Amino acid sequence: MSKKFYLPLVLLMLLVSNGCSDKTQTEDVASDTQPIQHNYTLDSIHRVNGRQGVCVEGDNYWVSGSTTLTKYDKDWNIVKENTDPFAGYGLEVNHIGDIDVYNNELYIGAEYFVDGVGKNIQVAVYDGDTLELKRVFPFREDTGQLECSGIAVDPDNGIVYMTSWIDDESSNYLYMYDLSSGEYRGKMLMQPGLKWLQGVAYYDGSLYLTCDDGDADNDEPDNMYRIPLTDNFENGTSKAERAFDDVTKQGEIEGLTFDKEKNQFLLLYNRGAKIVLGMPKGFYDGYTEEIHEVYIYNIEE
Repeated sequence: MSKKFYLPLVLLMLLVSNGCSDKTQTEDVASDTQPIQHNYTLDSIHRVNGRQGVCVEGDNYWVSGSTTLTKYDKDWNIVKENTDPFAGYGLEVNHIGDIDVYNNELYIGAEYFVDGVGKNIQVAVYDGDTLELKRVFPFREDTGQLECSGIAVDPDNGIVYMTSWIDDESSNYLYMYDLSSGEYRGKMLMQPGLKWLQGVAYYDGSLYLTCDDGDADNDEPDNMYRIPLTDNFENGTSKAERAFDDVTKQGEIEGLTFDKEKNQFLLLYNRGAKIVLGMPKGFYDGYTEEIHEVYIYNIEE
């Protein structure tokens, strides 16, 4: 989709006054001369019920829609579905982003999201079998985080990371919570910053982030970036990892995950719908519905 068209007027004026476009930071990252971490070969594509995120553990996949959770087996047969996942919240929420799983518990960034604006952000934990809410982390409203598009569990460092999709200074950070206690642990500044963050995943000592930074109207692919983790969790260096020019049709990149047992990378990609301020509104020619697909790639060192 065209990000320039969807920028709020105030942000657009700020960008023009600074003499840069909304893709400047992404182009800076793409110019990085560091080698990519992995090569990815497309293995298969699977249509799913959900447009937001995907995760994998053991013999199951989980997929999130904006208002749904679905559990699949490894043959992509539906095992369980929750079409009313917001029962039990103390604050009003209506949106789920990218998700992750750890020890058969789903980690979800829930919020109230309308036309590009988020509020009531919460880190929620669901049972991987029943898909019901179990507990919610206490959210720190003074962190500067204004939206939650994705979430990732890093068991090696005991951290839960959250991303922000909104195109302002707040999206230059990853927001960190303690995996055990749920307490806020600070935020990591990404340098160069990334735009239109959609998903995040931890794998092999690095964070991987998907960005909806291509223009579907011009058949431009969206991209994935990598942040190698160090002992410094206040700063992270963003490196271009892969452009997804091999999808069925350009649309909107979403969540991601890694299957360690099968050495595979999974990516959720949407096509067919026109996205305005982060929400589907109408369809491209030839489509009467939005199609959600998980692309599975074999990872090659």
